[in-house]
Amino acid sequence: MRASNRLLLARGARVLGVAGFVVAIAILPGFLSDFRASEFARVGIFFIALTGLNILTGYTGQISLGHGAFMAIGGYVSALLILGRPGLEASQLEAASWLPVGDGMQDVWTIPIAALVAAVVGFLLGLPALRLRGLYLALVTFAFAVSMPLLLREPETLTGGTNGLNLFGTTEDRLTGGIDNSVHIPVLDKDLTFNDWTYYLAWTIGLIGLAIAWLLVRGRPGRAFQAIRDSEVAAASSGVSLFSYKTLAFAISAAYAGAAGALLAIVSTIVAPGSFPVFLSIQLLIGVVIAGLGSLVGLILGALFIYYLPIAIQELAERGSLPDGLQDAAKSPGMPSVIYGVVLILVLFLLPRGAAGFLSRLSLPLTKRH
Repeated sequence: MRASNRLLLARGARVLGVAGFVVAIAILPGFLSDFRASEFARVGIFFIALTGLNILTGYTGQISLGHGAFMAIGGYVSALLILGRPGLEASQLEAASWLPVGDGMQDVWTIPIAALVAAVVGFLLGLPALRLRGLYLALVTFAFAVSMPLLLREPETLTGGTNGLNLFGTTEDRLTGGIDNSVHIPVLDKDLTFNDWTYYLAWTIGLIGLAIAWLLVRGRPGRAFQAIRDSEVAAASSGVSLFSYKTLAFAISAAYAGAAGALLAIVSTIVAPGSFPVFLSIQLLIGVVIAGLGSLVGLILGALFIYYLPIAIQELAERGSLPDGLQDAAKSPGMPSVIYGVVLILVLFLLPRGAAGFLSRLSLPLTKRH
């Protein structure tokens, strides 16, 4: 078979794969219970965050251990915008002067604002990346993630302290579907439950974000990102602005995480410092490694892995399906972290290019030239 025919066949397979993925996302709620739809909505949230982190770490080579903090920023911005200023006391208004005057915003419209605020913070955090790289940059971003749960407790009158902000019960008119747990879609003339609605909302944003990322990495910014990843010295000598593209990568990646955090606030109807632990940032980095650095193909597998692994461990422990030596250990709070580490090591040995590399091997007969 001629090389051109193989190339066309490979492109056709990709198009069919993407179309099949979109169709599967569209029809999946019909085969899920309401509870499972809620779970897959959270998988979609992780998918969005991983898409952004892969632009930064996979394509630009900047290791970040602080993306859980960007999700926290997005979550709290969304919650504060939904709650609005009228519910705040006089002592809180000065600290929340940036909030719109009124009864708060509809939940959906807070998502782009949360993404924008997170992007600004990401740009500022990206400034140290101009002088730091590798382990040193990872430590700076990790310090940001460690400090975020403490920062979110103050001022307590604004953030709710350790209890956080509760959206349910006070903002039903601003939570789509929050009044009667039903959302009417006029275009389809169909009623959705709140969990189905959040599923479609998360995955619609996820697919749009994936399309934007795909266009980005295949354009001039993507080539600049990969040049920086391969060699900053060579990239600079070729005319690539390290300041512009490294801070741009941080800002874009943080925007994705901010949107994911806003969605998490809407799905959970509550935000608190405990909703965004330090381990969340590590989970996201592990998810990107599982998906495959520098590839958008395996992100869904990375999102499924980091969400369902702790649940699978817990369910196996409850059923008594684990070996005797692991049965009691699986119930300890730190066991998911241990298993994350073990699985990550296995993936690095067996699948060094992650899920994307494995899928690439499967498609090799379509693209291999003789």
